[in-house]
Amino acid sequence: MTNPARLIRHLKNLSKSWGSRGSLLVEVLVVMALMGLLLPSLIGAIITTKEGEVQRQRRTTATGLIREATEALRVIREDDWEAFAVPGNYHPVISGVSWQLAAGPETIQGLTRQIEIKAVNRDSAGVITTTGGSPDPSTRKAIVTISWTLPTPGSIQTEQYYTRYLDNLSLTETTEADFIPGTQVGTTVINNYGGEVELASGGKGNWCQPNEYIQAEYDLPQSAKAKVVRAIEGKAFTGTDDHNGVFVELGISQDDPPQISTSSTITGYDTNDIYIDNNYAYVATGDVSKDVVIVDLNTNQEVGYFNDTFWWGSAQGVFVKGNVGYAVIGPKLHTFDLSSKTGERPELDSVSLSPYWWWPATGYRVRVVGDYAYVAVDWGVAEMQLVNVANPTNISRAGTADVNSKRGKDIAVNETGTRAYLLTDLDDSRRELFIINTQTKSGSLPKIGEYDSNGMNPNGLALVTENKLIIVGTGGEEYQVIDISQETSPQRCGGLNLDTGVYGVSGVLESDGEAFSYIVTKDGDQEFKVIEGGAGEAFSSEGTFESRIFDATYSTAFNYVLPSLIIANQTTAQYQIAVADPVNDNCTDTAYNYVGPDGTSSSFYTADGAIPLDDNSAGYENPGRCFRYKVFMTTGDSSSTPVLESMTVNYSP
Repeated sequence: MTNPARLIRHLKNLSKSWGSRGSLLVEVLVVMALMGLLLPSLIGAIITTKEGEVQRQRRTTATGLIREATEALRVIREDDWEAFAVPGNYHPVISGVSWQLAAGPETIQGLTRQIEIKAVNRDSAGVITTTGGSPDPSTRKAIVTISWTLPTPGSIQTEQYYTRYLDNLSLTETTEADFIPGTQVGTTVINNYGGEVELASGGKGNWCQPNEYIQAEYDLPQSAKAKVVRAIEGKAFTGTDDHNGVFVELGISQDDPPQISTSSTITGYDTNDIYIDNNYAYVATGDVSKDVVIVDLNTNQEVGYFNDTFWWGSAQGVFVKGNVGYAVIGPKLHTFDLSSKTGERPELDSVSLSPYWWWPATGYRVRVVGDYAYVAVDWGVAEMQLVNVANPTNISRAGTADVNSKRGKDIAVNETGTRAYLLTDLDDSRRELFIINTQTKSGSLPKIGEYDSNGMNPNGLALVTENKLIIVGTGGEEYQVIDISQETSPQRCGGLNLDTGVYGVSGVLESDGEAFSYIVTKDGDQEFKVIEGGAGEAFSSEGTFESRIFDATYSTAFNYVLPSLIIANQTTAQYQIAVADPVNDNCTDTAYNYVGPDGTSSSFYTADGAIPLDDNSAGYENPGRCFRYKVFMTTGDSSSTPVLESMTVNYSP
């Protein structure tokens, strides 16, 4: 740029050289030069000032539009959360006398306004996270943006989190009417102070004196060939393992003594195992074209089946949990879909029970507790195999237990999945009953205690109340009751000699607290026997209470649980919760997977605590629509019981 001072001096020199005649011209030139230098800056300053004023006006207008949008969001959130919570881009509009969201952005006075609604995730501790976590259907993030392009591009933005307008809701169960619809196993609902749950009476029998409490005997329509028995309250089911096998349903009354009758028979089932779930019987058969048969107990008709197409062998064990079936067939454990019970049921997955292809295992009985299947197997490395079944479509081997060199014959598992009771064939040099610590699910699982059957060749076992376990078989003393209260040293406390042999046993704890074992023998016309157990009129040593189903009617986040428990001396009470998505748009058909505070089936609440979030579309789901809780009670003093007074659950509305 030309220096103004230098230019003026130059013009003055011209003036001197031209004299007075040129002075006027010089002055004109000076003015013109100064205007050429100063006018652009002056005009620019005026324009900048004008644009700055317009920009400030834009920001002022934009601020007002943001405030209006946030107030509109508050009103919409209050009026209709479901409409508010749909992720997308919107702008607010007046509809009637209230605000609503319309799709897309809008333009007002040269400004563009947009509201973006975004989903929100939380981690397992309930903290909002931008990576991972589980969706929280009761929280949304709203980003309001006002932008413009003239006079210069600009924008302002605000971000806010919104939850459902109403305060969080709570479900409280505390009255007799609240508790009665729940499922009581070894527990009972009383009404001393409005409604409580406690351990039920342990029954008037005595497990350790079975010879004094044979309450009933019955002639089965199976020609003394019954091999297996499974029971639920009021019913028992038996089957035979010959080609013309007979599947029998028995009705058992609660009279004293109980009255037994044949409810139905179905011929043609070579039966290896039976599992009863709701109104269906699942029969593991010797038919390689129908490994597991599904029988509708309302019609006594076969309605469906599962078949292993590779013909690995016959099904030896069957179990059902929710909408998933589990079958042990030859060297594999199979999972299959039971969302419907009719027709051929599709396989979900399978896994070999041996890590060695060249040494296949043969599986026998299977039990499922929590996220694991416990399988009794026959091979030379281990007699028990754990399988992770948390995702039934992708199951995998977990821990093992090697106890002796014989076949794993039967298995039982406690309610918490921390102990397995494994029974093997007779071993002349080792023992046959083993208590295994399954708290850790991987690696080589340790034995805690073991018991010698003293010459009996075992056929089956049943875990019953009062820390007792019953094993049955042929030879020696065929019915033995084992006290497992001292896990490191289980002891026989009673038994029966039944020389024809005992081929199956099943334990039942009735809702009124009475406890029984049902056995099948080859004892002429008295093959089926009912033996009452328990601890006299004292409290049962253990029991569970499973709450009624709560249907929130929409997917919601369950946040916190608060129990009121009375824990007497030598008693315990702990609980788990289950949140699930509906099946067939209802919570009745849903499978409930119970977890503790860390979100796994191996942990338990002992006090109040946060409910974990998990939204992996399998098993336990929170957020979800369906809710239940399950309380586990024990006592070491038959005169004392823990008491559940109330359970309160906080959830987002």
